[in-house]
Amino acid sequence: MTDHRETLRSSWDRTRTHLTAARTHLIGISDIDLSAAQEYLDHNELGLALDCLVDLGCDLDLPLLFWQDLDRAAREMRLYSTDLHTPHLTSADFCRRHLAAACENE
Repeated sequence: MTDHRETLRSSWDRTRTHLTAARTHLIGISDIDLSAAQEYLDHNELGLALDCLVDLGCDLDLPLLFWQDLDRAAREMRLYSTDLHTPHLTSADFCRRHLAAACENE
């Protein structure tokens, strides 16, 4: 059981690192309030932090690295659905679509 906890804690640390890296791309942008995302990170609500960052970044022209960081976090949390045609589009799926679009533009 101790090994499982250590593995889980390591996964959380990697996820938090990816989310924090994505968050840094939003610092200094006017009209962006990062307090909710930071609070989620502080309380280990990593899925909510991902949702918040995706929502904040969806209408901005952010670098590919922002979406790659979110993609890494989503993969670490194993959030990608297996069916992209489901009626409920998750933040992770939205992130994957943004990432694909950004890659096409580069």
